[in-house]
Amino acid sequence: MTRAAAVAAAHQMFDDGSLKAIFARRIAIPTESQNPARAPDLARYLTTEMQPSLESMGFTCRILTHPNAKGPFLLAERIEDPALVTVLGYGHGDVIAGLEGQWKDGRDPWTLDDTGERWYGRGVVDNKGQHAINIEALRCVLKTRGKLGFNVRYLIEMGEEVGSAGLHDLARDNRELFLADLLIGSDGPRMTAERPTLCLGSRGGYRIDLEIKAREGGHHSGNWGGLLSNPGVRLAHAISTIIGPTGQVRVHELLPKEMPESVKRALSDIEPASIPGGPQIDPWWGEPGFTPAEKVYGWNTFEVLAFGCGDIGNPQNAVPPSAKAVCQIRTVVGSEPEGFIPAIKRHLIRHGFPDVEVSSGRDASFKATRTDPDHPWVRWAAASIAETTGKKPAVIPNAGGSLPNDVFAEIIGMPTIWVPHSYPGCSQHAPNEHVPSALVREAIGLMAGLYWDLGEGKHPPLAR
Repeated sequence: MTRAAAVAAAHQMFDDGSLKAIFARRIAIPTESQNPARAPDLARYLTTEMQPSLESMGFTCRILTHPNAKGPFLLAERIEDPALVTVLGYGHGDVIAGLEGQWKDGRDPWTLDDTGERWYGRGVVDNKGQHAINIEALRCVLKTRGKLGFNVRYLIEMGEEVGSAGLHDLARDNRELFLADLLIGSDGPRMTAERPTLCLGSRGGYRIDLEIKAREGGHHSGNWGGLLSNPGVRLAHAISTIIGPTGQVRVHELLPKEMPESVKRALSDIEPASIPGGPQIDPWWGEPGFTPAEKVYGWNTFEVLAFGCGDIGNPQNAVPPSAKAVCQIRTVVGSEPEGFIPAIKRHLIRHGFPDVEVSSGRDASFKATRTDPDHPWVRWAAASIAETTGKKPAVIPNAGGSLPNDVFAEIIGMPTIWVPHSYPGCSQHAPNEHVPSALVREAIGLMAGLYWDLGEGKHPPLAR
């Protein structure tokens, strides 16, 4: 009954094919949450796959629903002793569209393909494979020790890919069901396939629409050009006052007041890199004086997502009547989003653009969250992973993308630690979603070590 035995049991699950069989069974259920016809599959994933698996480990399970949600939720619970530490696990069983017929070599998105050194299939990383790794690591600890030595609540939702609708309401209405001392979840990519990673939150996002409506209808550019203001030109210049030609945000109210020293320290050995087949990083773009890691994980950015005037597919010899840009501000903790729109309006008026209408976009915003990199639970988790893998894990204060982390960090209120089991080149949300098999083996071992250490009681004091 040792830590090494639990880690070895986890590696054995990979080596003997039993973990791969679990992946295959779950990937075969086509849980596309964007497709209303798949609603029975969303429920089936929970009731016929996840619930029996968790109940076989002594969990009690309940299916939860909410009128605003696109799919059901499964909440599983194993309480060994209320005095022990309680961890909340999270995963989502819904996936993005399978995109049948678009995968290389005729692969079926709903059939696990372990050709070569990769496992292919829709959900191998987002997110069925990731929560399968964590739950099976729990099983290895339970078998080795005879108990976990801590309490677990595990939440699996079936609507993350459509914005986690209803999850926030469910958490607010039933907060006591999800209470725990910390969250340990897995989603998103590591920094690299080879380096274990801790992610402590997620950046926020706020859509801002900018629009100029100059007049009704277009007017002949030969007869009216030079006499009528061109909304496209005006809007382009207006945007250039908000963000400079190399990506520097010029409106200080859109930025955090500072980057904490703990965040700078955590990012000091993080180096985002271009990946084969992916976009190449533009080192000259972004906030000057910041490292690439600080630009994407420690600061706010202003992005133009779409820009239009006239009919680009069938342009006319006419001055267009209007122009619109759909923009987004990606934020970190320390920003003040409620002041974004008033600040942009004031800024544009000062720069001679009172004709630009500024409004919040129709898409829901999401909040930035972050556990401090110096938090005792972060140091504990990093030490555990380093012991298992012999590697210093990367510690990212917050992911560049979005997760429903504010549910756990703010509504329920706990430190949040994400241990991703993917890598940047995984083709998430695209054809050919995959994961390196060596990463899977390492991941289940490090999670078994992490859970073993949690049950040893050698963890930070509980804040109760």
